[in-house]
Amino acid sequence: MRSKYFNVVVLFAAILAFLPIGAVDYLLDNYVRQRETMVMQRAVDSLSAEIGTSADDTIAALRRILNDSPSLCTPTFITNVHTEMENSLHLKDVLVEDRPGAQFCNAFGDHRTYVPISSNLSIAGHDETVAVVKLDGLDAPLLKISAASGDRIVSAIMPLLGYGGEGLLARVQPAKFVRISLTDGTPVVAAGLSKAFDHRTSNADFISAQSLAGEIPLRAEAGTKFSVVRNDYSNLDAGFTLVAGAMSAAFLLLMLQYVRRSNISGFELERAIAHGELKPYYQPVIDLSTGRIAGCEMLCRWERKNGRVILPGTFIDYAEQSGLAIPMTVSLMQQVRADLGELYFEHPELKVSINLFEGHFRDRSIVDDVQAIFGGSSISFHQLVFEITERRPLNSTQAFDTIAGLHGIGAKLAMDDAGTGHSNLAYLQTLGVDVIKLDRVFVDMIKADTTQVPVLDGLIAVARDLGTEVVAEGVETPAQAVYLRQRGVFMAQGFLFAPALKAKSFKELVRALNAPADAHPHLSVAA
Repeated sequence: MRSKYFNVVVLFAAILAFLPIGAVDYLLDNYVRQRETMVMQRAVDSLSAEIGTSADDTIAALRRILNDSPSLCTPTFITNVHTEMENSLHLKDVLVEDRPGAQFCNAFGDHRTYVPISSNLSIAGHDETVAVVKLDGLDAPLLKISAASGDRIVSAIMPLLGYGGEGLLARVQPAKFVRISLTDGTPVVAAGLSKAFDHRTSNADFISAQSLAGEIPLRAEAGTKFSVVRNDYSNLDAGFTLVAGAMSAAFLLLMLQYVRRSNISGFELERAIAHGELKPYYQPVIDLSTGRIAGCEMLCRWERKNGRVILPGTFIDYAEQSGLAIPMTVSLMQQVRADLGELYFEHPELKVSINLFEGHFRDRSIVDDVQAIFGGSSISFHQLVFEITERRPLNSTQAFDTIAGLHGIGAKLAMDDAGTGHSNLAYLQTLGVDVIKLDRVFVDMIKADTTQVPVLDGLIAVARDLGTEVVAEGVETPAQAVYLRQRGVFMAQGFLFAPALKAKSFKELVRALNAPADAHPHLSVAA
């Protein structure tokens, strides 16, 4: 059935409708994280490249001084040092020491004390080494790039940065802390608070970036709390939320329009029941031995306000699963009482079959409903036949109590679609079935030249063994009617006789076919 998984579909559609709103934070978080990390990485790469370039220029200046100076600490050496210092933005001093560290000379002719704060580290691809030092009395770190010249060490001094901590933070946005250290872990300079980053429990709480200063063993790293940069996108967040809300509203509107137009929508079916749009139609059951009408099966049709008639295959399955089949059956029985009361009082031999569903047998409420609707009406209980399908077994104690209750008031029980499900002789005996209805799939096996249909004949034999009445459904050809009558099946319904009719047409047909013989002497029953 089209409606079998309708509730699941509607629930899934509702979840999808709100998905854009729920996804805003997730998508924006990822966008902010990627974008801000990329911006920070660029800034850190630029900072480390600047340090690496400065160090490379200083190394080149140191090499030129050594190449152009035959001896150390001579006037020529000092002149070459001053020349390089004038031409360089980075070189600030050159000093000559022995290997133990005693200073012989420097660019300014006086003694300067440089306090080492790291060991010497090699520079990849170079003979020079690098260390971090501080000039006595100053806090700013300096790089000391050294090269051996005989038994002496010649070192070039350069500042690491040309600005302080605030300038460093401004240089590396959106970082809230920046740290430069040697690759062995020795800190060189830091700005901002990095303690929270060092003691983080999850990388998701921060965005960060790091970069090496070329061949110089220096690392620059920066970071900030994700929540800090996320707050900067509050306006974008609000905009995205509005757009997502509009998308959700549009999707919900489309879904609601679909549900309203759907033949199986819950609220529409419930409204249709309340407004009497579900109408009983009556398909005559013909007595093949007399040609008279023995009764009818009440079939449901949904007559919409626009005049469209919807067949039950579209909504019955949903009605049963949703529980709406119970109020729907009550409404239909009330209409049956109003439609057929007078006719059935005139013809007490007529029967009316009403379909029940598995949900009707979970308690005895259907028995109470039948008594409330037909008790004291012109339709007696013995004229009622309640059909159940064998596609779903009724094995519960409540089901048997309900069947006993229906039998107790005089109604009969029919097994619909016999032979298409799980039933067997023992099951039918246990239920206490009064009527077996042969499904049209077996009746269709009867062709014009058919002499035997073993399956159908077997079902007829089962019914005979049980002592039940038999009604054949879906009879559409004279050959089928003859075959059934020859095998003792005298009750039949199908298009050969009439489709399901509205109450007025059904009553007119009954009064025409079931009139006394002297009222219509020209009518006769076909052989």
